Amino acid sequence: MEEKFQPDVIIVGTGLAGLTAAMEITGAGKKVLLLDQETEQNIGGQAFWSFGGLFLINSPQQRKMGIKDSYELALQDWKGTAGFDRPEDYWPRKWAEAYLKFAAYEKYAYVSKLGIKFMFMVGWAERGDGSATGHGNSVPRFHVSWGTGTGVVKPFVDKAYEAKRKGLLQMKFRHRVTELIMENGKTKGLKGDVLENDDKERGAATNRNVISQFEFHASLVIIASGGIGANHELVRKNWPERLGKAPENMVCGVPAYVDGKMIGIAENSGAHIINPDRMWHYTEGIQNWNPIWPKHGIRILPGPSSLWFDARGNRFPAPFLPGFDTLGTLKHIQETGFSYSWFILTQKIIKKEFALSGSEQNPDITNKDYVLFLRRIFGKKAPGPVEAFKEHGKDFIVSNDLKTLVEKMNELSGTPLLNYEKIKAQIEARDRELDHKYSKDTQVNYIRNTRNYLGDKLGRVAAPHKILDPKNGPLIAVRLNILTRKTLGGIKTNLNGQVLRDDDTVIDGLYAAGEAAGFGGGGMHGYRALEGTFLGGCIFSGMKAGKYIAGL
Repeated sequence: MEEKFQPDVIIVGTGLAGLTAAMEITGAGKKVLLLDQETEQNIGGQAFWSFGGLFLINSPQQRKMGIKDSYELALQDWKGTAGFDRPEDYWPRKWAEAYLKFAAYEKYAYVSKLGIKFMFMVGWAERGDGSATGHGNSVPRFHVSWGTGTGVVKPFVDKAYEAKRKGLLQMKFRHRVTELIMENGKTKGLKGDVLENDDKERGAATNRNVISQFEFHASLVIIASGGIGANHELVRKNWPERLGKAPENMVCGVPAYVDGKMIGIAENSGAHIINPDRMWHYTEGIQNWNPIWPKHGIRILPGPSSLWFDARGNRFPAPFLPGFDTLGTLKHIQETGFSYSWFILTQKIIKKEFALSGSEQNPDITNKDYVLFLRRIFGKKAPGPVEAFKEHGKDFIVSNDLKTLVEKMNELSGTPLLNYEKIKAQIEARDRELDHKYSKDTQVNYIRNTRNYLGDKLGRVAAPHKILDPKNGPLIAVRLNILTRKTLGGIKTNLNGQVLRDDDTVIDGLYAAGEAAGFGGGGMHGYRALEGTFLGGCIFSGMKAGKYIAGL
């Protein structure tokens, strides 16, 4: 760092939360030093790889689609989902209420001013546990950015480089923080290792060769370093008993640098880490046939029509249906004694209902290609990346008849757990429910009901049809793995983003934002999330810390 550049604030992490904070602080004319253990090509962090969904309440897109939403309804959904029940949930509750007000009244204008635009169809994620006061979104709220995660990240990255040109910001990549410098309980700076440069592509694991040390000083430090999703040792250590035994095998939904080490460093300096057992992992993970990072997994964003079976071939009961209750389904899977499950579906379902999470898996939206996007909606095949997984993916099986499909499923798992007659009987029973307009099958009834929403009918939910009717084929089976992703707990903070000790006193000069802070307060989601709230949580918590510091 040039001697004449003395930062007012040091931010650890160049992901979405850190970039948002930097934008607010440099916008007030203060100087920021951004540090990151990764290379410059990784600026933007995890958000770059995301599908780009943002949770909004009563947005213009919702109103155009005929969706009536409100702060009160969203608060009801959030409370039922979060299940706050601990003394340490005081600040997470405060953050949740503040975030919902932001999502209802300010967020759309905030991101629109930066040039972020949304697709006209609003997605319906986490459809719930079947009760009005329990988990889930009562209405569609998942707004996909036109440009996916890259479109969300770009304006914040642009603002950082603009501030750099003005002399208000410097970036130091390959700088891994190992210690916070504290003096009489006050933050004075930080120190760590300078890592050897690496020219690997974005997302790929880089070297950890130490070439020197560094020490930088500032009275204000923001930790925006992300969660623990790639550190499977930490994931297993914090795995809660309520979700069953931690899976022996998991695929990874985040790059290797998401190691959670800064959370431990903050704890060593007196920060109160709360709710470490609260985490958000997906049940529909598939091994990436073309991996970028170690154990690279992709999440299927499923519509509601695939039939879901456990490892022994038992169909999942409601509400453990595709897209309904992620953690409830995770618990159900773990109780079977196996860490995988199966979808059985048709070509009609995969074409209409399968989306893959990730900017690189959605070239039409990421590249803002209208022609390609129209093919997604009206074409005869599934989107190109989905068809590529169907052809190359280790977890995909395709067959024209169920008997062969089940045989291949057993071959893939290496065990003869699945019985053809048992699976056939369950699918035939489900198919008979389509012979009339009445049904006692929850999944069938929900498919019919959800197509009343135009967004689902156009681009998300296949018309009800019989799985075993050859004209709907071929049949497809997908082995689903547990996919690690988000940390819901973290560093406890007040509404200014200031880091708190276990007695709720402020650690002078220390702040946290993004996933490291549980997206606000040490866990504003509680036990579960409503989706579209992770990127939004990074933006909101980064904004709150940044605005507070900008006003000092």
